[in-house]
Amino acid sequence: MKPVTTQQPQPPTPAEMWENSLLQITDNCKADTEVLYCNGAVIGTLGNFSASTGKAKSRKTFNVTALTAAALKNGEVMAYIGELPENKRTILYIDTEQSPYHCQRVIWRILRLAGLPVDSHPKNFKFASLRPYSPEQRLAMIEYAISTTPGIGLVIIDGIRDLMYDINNATEATNVITRLMSWTDRYQIHIHTVLHQNKADDNVRGHIGTELNNKAETVLQIAKSIDDNSISEVTAPLIRSIDMEPMAFSVDDEGLPKQEHDHEFGKKTVKRGFNYGELSDAQHRQALEATFANGDIKGYKAVIAALTDGYASIGYKRSYSIISRLKRFLTNKRMIEIDEATKAYRFNPQYYY
Repeated sequence: MKPVTTQQPQPPTPAEMWENSLLQITDNCKADTEVLYCNGAVIGTLGNFSASTGKAKSRKTFNVTALTAAALKNGEVMAYIGELPENKRTILYIDTEQSPYHCQRVIWRILRLAGLPVDSHPKNFKFASLRPYSPEQRLAMIEYAISTTPGIGLVIIDGIRDLMYDINNATEATNVITRLMSWTDRYQIHIHTVLHQNKADDNVRGHIGTELNNKAETVLQIAKSIDDNSISEVTAPLIRSIDMEPMAFSVDDEGLPKQEHDHEFGKKTVKRGFNYGELSDAQHRQALEATFANGDIKGYKAVIAALTDGYASIGYKRSYSIISRLKRFLTNKRMIEIDEATKAYRFNPQYYY
């Protein structure tokens, strides 16, 4: 009896790849799904990647723990908001530098920030320490995890430099960035990476840094405040969305990052809240009744759009960033509330102004 042979699928030819790559104006191309926000700006969408950069000890990982916690909570942590689709709630966190002990401290911070118990591990949160492996092994393991783990929406790679031997090698850098673009597009996920800056200036390190700046959807820069070394400032020098207002945070006695709302960025004070004196109680109530006239509103983007229209109906027309700060004010005052289970916002008519 002859052995049964299975024919391996052939890779697509250049002609087939070319035909599949052609676009027409009549094609139905859907907008990228927004999944990560910071201070009202979109910093992450499915099918793209972003990065956090900063000098050594600038608290980059602390910042990334807050971003990851927002995605795991699928809600708000500091100024970050995560809104992953129902079928993409699994998060992969890959650390390439730290020991298992310090990695476990990162896990603890993420769970605490997300409001989750620390005596059990969430099924939709995968954390891997790849410190012992070579760059090609790390790349192969990450690709395996992404391709075989169901329901992935977000992948954190802390740090991307360890996926290559030579940080200034153009071929290696192009290969790594090409992998990020391929993974995000093929699996419709978002990848957030971490890369150090040069000691002498604010440029990201090596050829990989140049490629990252050219291809990333958003680049967040984390730097210690010149005026207060205990505070780190987060800005977005490169962003495809609307400009992101800067954010500041410190680390409390438990080792958890906490937002500093009244921090002064240089000589300019950034208003971190909504000026409640601009509108009266009656005006807020009228605008909120208009906003929620059709019931609860699910999702951050949808509630911002509804608030924009609701407040415009009373003559208060403001930009996206102003409405995002207004939304935070309304939430803090419990004028609007969110159902953590359904992520739906609702008007609370019994609020105290």
